[in-house]
Amino acid sequence: MELPTALRQAVDAALEGALLTELAAASTELSRRYRAEIRDGRFHVLDELAAKAYLATRLPATYAAARAALGVVADEHPDFTPQTLLDVGAGPGTLLWAAADCWPSLREATLVEGSPVMRGYGERFAASLDVATTWEARNFSAALGAAGTFDLVTLSFVLDELDDTQRDRLVAELWRHTARVLVIVEPGRPAGWQRILRARDRLLEAGAHIVAPCPHTSECPIKEPDWCHFAERLPRSRIHRLAKGGDAPYEDEKYSYVAVSRAPMHLPKARILSSPRAGSGKVALKLCESDGEARERLVTRREGETYKSARRKSWGNALDL
Repeated sequence: MELPTALRQAVDAALEGALLTELAAASTELSRRYRAEIRDGRFHVLDELAAKAYLATRLPATYAAARAALGVVADEHPDFTPQTLLDVGAGPGTLLWAAADCWPSLREATLVEGSPVMRGYGERFAASLDVATTWEARNFSAALGAAGTFDLVTLSFVLDELDDTQRDRLVAELWRHTARVLVIVEPGRPAGWQRILRARDRLLEAGAHIVAPCPHTSECPIKEPDWCHFAERLPRSRIHRLAKGGDAPYEDEKYSYVAVSRAPMHLPKARILSSPRAGSGKVALKLCESDGEARERLVTRREGETYKSARRKSWGNALDL
């Protein structure tokens, strides 16, 4: 998953002149806090160096996960063409870029971000988009100042910074601002999946309809120590590799997500929950199915079109058996 050219150029320009030793140290600290899911409020007062570490390492990964999740909604529901967006915890506008790339129909966006440094980068980057943006300097754990409803409402990699009460309140408020579709993305770790499940439960109780990834509205059939998540591969730029101290030219960003809508949408018969395992004349699939059950299924060449379809599918894809 490549960054849009204009965004990549803007990030490169913002990182120009940064000392790699300092950037690497800040990136290590950012990764430590990200993995440990530390909630001490410091995220909202990121200094310039920490913000640049985010631009170098976390922005590409967050973009890849968000763009993949939004892409599922777009691919399966081509009639959804949002014109307005509300993104909460917007950072430097990462999800705005993913939404604009996914839906050229997007015309207006309201972005809520508490960090002045992040907001500054976001405003600068967004100037090259054909989207009218309004930025709100607000801590997303407090009440939102945005008025009205929006075609698309998004929240990415934010719930891990809040306690359960704050999460429930924020999810409910986001739903009140949703005219059509709400998408929430979290890290693809067991704790992130649990936060997605809690948000999913609250939204279904509020009358929301599932869009993705679940092909049903039943209780999640996945049981610990397993968890529902997906992965998106993204290339690492030179500065990305150096900041993270890695040699690999790519990384796989794991994420969990839920998308819901105001109106019922078509759900597939199944969703592929891990990488298909192909063999001679067969494909082994781990599926979440429309009856609310998770199953392992072996699709063979004798199943004709179903087999051909399964051979073309990958992790996270819908499958109409």
